[in-house]
Amino acid sequence: MDKDQLAKVAQAMVARGKGILAADESSGTIKRRFDAIGVESTADSRRDYREFMFRTQEAMSQHISGVILYDETIRQNAKDGTPLVKLIEQAGSLPGIKVDAGAKPMPNFPGETITEGLDGLGERMAEYYKLGARFAKWRAVIDIADGIPTWGAVKANAHALARYAAICQENNIVPIVEPEVLMDGGHSIERCYEVTEFVLKTVFQELYEARVFLEGTVLKPNMVVPGKKCSAQASAEQVAEQTIRLFKQAVPVAVPGIAFLSGGQADVEATANLDAINRMGPLPWSVTFSYGRALQAAPQKAWSGKPDNVAAGQKAFSHRARMNGLAAKGEWTKALENA
Repeated sequence: MDKDQLAKVAQAMVARGKGILAADESSGTIKRRFDAIGVESTADSRRDYREFMFRTQEAMSQHISGVILYDETIRQNAKDGTPLVKLIEQAGSLPGIKVDAGAKPMPNFPGETITEGLDGLGERMAEYYKLGARFAKWRAVIDIADGIPTWGAVKANAHALARYAAICQENNIVPIVEPEVLMDGGHSIERCYEVTEFVLKTVFQELYEARVFLEGTVLKPNMVVPGKKCSAQASAEQVAEQTIRLFKQAVPVAVPGIAFLSGGQADVEATANLDAINRMGPLPWSVTFSYGRALQAAPQKAWSGKPDNVAAGQKAFSHRARMNGLAAKGEWTKALENA
């Protein structure tokens, strides 16, 4: 393990005003997104879509520090034969890779899941490093409902995250540790706070026990938000207040950065919440974004699979990347959003 390299990469991932593009949708997920815009999901259409984002020079060089890729994408070449990984590197961003095999129903724990993919992970990591990956991602999914999450499911997922992180670092790859408490359901913001605190404290205990080098990790958590079906929704200021209060209690200052997931928030809502968090600084970590849908929904719609619409798709992607880059510095405004 090269601790200096891990720390350097982790710091680059959360550089001021930059965040991470999550372009690691599985084939099933991107098919659903493409179905919504009337585009057939093929290896070529998926490549063409991701290629136009990676070639959006302004967004990539100024606002995107890294890109999380799917196994198919890290192996693909652009239309002109350039590896997609090279396009990302040429833009000054870091290539990363999603390595988990998805959340599966957890035996004896109804309604809860365990993320799989640890078998053979060391060998896969070594290969991904050769393919250009300098960081990786593993997502644990924690749901809130009657009687869940249970201690057993939280503990099992935290333990898997820690084992994954240790394997990453052994291969000089920075782990993004992603324990996502879902915002589905009707729970209150207070309940989200309570569950997220429980999850984060358990995760960091497991990381400590697995001897994970915290300075060479990036945390990708949910914000503290009420469930989508909760009658009492929260303002950006309330989300920021609760999120910062919790994270100061649960996240060690050795962690260089927190890259929030959007978790189903609407584009502008995710940007406004991130901005509100950064306005309440100074914070002990760099706080930025690692968004999928919140960066991609607008460019996907603008592109709609038509070569003639690539410029419109790139314009939409540039705008969302710039807005989130501003939010990562606490400098976003509604006026800039609508300009």
